[in-house]
Amino acid sequence: MRDRKVIHSANDTDWLTNPQARNQMVIECGHTNNCYHRKELITDKIVTMTDQNRTIIHAIDTTGPGGAETVFLDIAQQLQLENYDNLAIIKGPGWVEEQLKQRGIRYHILKPYGFFAIPYYWQLYKLLKRENAALVHAHLLGSTLTYSILCLLTRLPLIATLHGRVDINPNERFVAIKQKIMRMGVKQLIAVSRDLAQYIEARGLFPARAIAVIYNGVDQQRYHNNMTGRLRGDLHIPDDAILIGSLGNIRPAKNYETLINAVAELNNPQLHFVIAGHQKKDLMEALNAQMQTLGVAKQMHFIGFHDNTPEFLAQMNLFVLSSSSEGFSIATIEAMASHLPVIATRCGGPEEILTHNVTGYLVPVNAPAELAAAIQYLLRNPEEAQRLANAGFQHMCNTFSLGAMLAAYKNHYRKLLGINA
Repeated sequence: MRDRKVIHSANDTDWLTNPQARNQMVIECGHTNNCYHRKELITDKIVTMTDQNRTIIHAIDTTGPGGAETVFLDIAQQLQLENYDNLAIIKGPGWVEEQLKQRGIRYHILKPYGFFAIPYYWQLYKLLKRENAALVHAHLLGSTLTYSILCLLTRLPLIATLHGRVDINPNERFVAIKQKIMRMGVKQLIAVSRDLAQYIEARGLFPARAIAVIYNGVDQQRYHNNMTGRLRGDLHIPDDAILIGSLGNIRPAKNYETLINAVAELNNPQLHFVIAGHQKKDLMEALNAQMQTLGVAKQMHFIGFHDNTPEFLAQMNLFVLSSSSEGFSIATIEAMASHLPVIATRCGGPEEILTHNVTGYLVPVNAPAELAAAIQYLLRNPEEAQRLANAGFQHMCNTFSLGAMLAAYKNHYRKLLGINA
């Protein structure tokens, strides 16, 4: 029987960047070339697992940063069941892989060949068998479809989490066939909001009885004041400026066009808007042109991806979400965890996170004048803004904590695995 050593703490990952330490601490354990931890630690700190352990597979088909990817990483790292190992399967290098390394999560890279590509499914099938897989947890539409097919073949239970309306595209090719495969393969479907669950049911993907809602959660302890003031210096923003932040990759659903129009409506050069998120060239070019036309380019700062969300939010005075569609919105609860007053559009998820004028401020979608008025109102009424921030923080801690999310998923894992509570 071959012992297998698996990292359980990010503190044990110094060997990743220290070649001398790595050479002293690794052994071959027989995994394939793309499997992280095919060379694994020999140290008394690591819990030794044997081949009797079964594996829970965590899969996602995206590689860049985002809310769904963060939830995937948190669950793969922190949801531990006795006598079960975790393995993440991803499709290629990128931000997700770097996070897997930093967090010490065992993973395997397997690049897909396309829908119904036999060699790809055969490799995944062999990997599931080699890992003695017991359960698969897939995130987003692509992985859900892939593992629906595999779990039908292997008779493994599949839990699938859909994170937004983009996962349910009625114009998808072969949509009827794909939906039927998923209904047959998924044992438990999770939606990250009631709004998304209702949308899934309305589209005919799954009946209401087959859908459970689990809100995404964050670790509020990470969002204690990490004020550095670095952004003001880096962006040459005056000390007396008011910073208003937004988080989200540059894509159509984030609707930054509405935010730019709202900034023009405000016509207040003391306000500086800082937007963090990966940029797509064509979309960013259109936003730059809009800012130039409206004369607000000097007070809007699209800074690209920021790898420290708590630090970013700690430097803001207010948080704004201008999206046209959100399945949930991790950015919103991160802002609440940072004790910020939050203004968000009624775009799906935020209505379940915020109660208007109680834990935050809600405005219609595609309404720059209303968004501008809400920003102006909270800036002119700081006591009201502070009241909303305090109530929002408490609500986030009670409802959207990482612990609550993990506990809900663990209950579903145990049920599907037949583990008694």
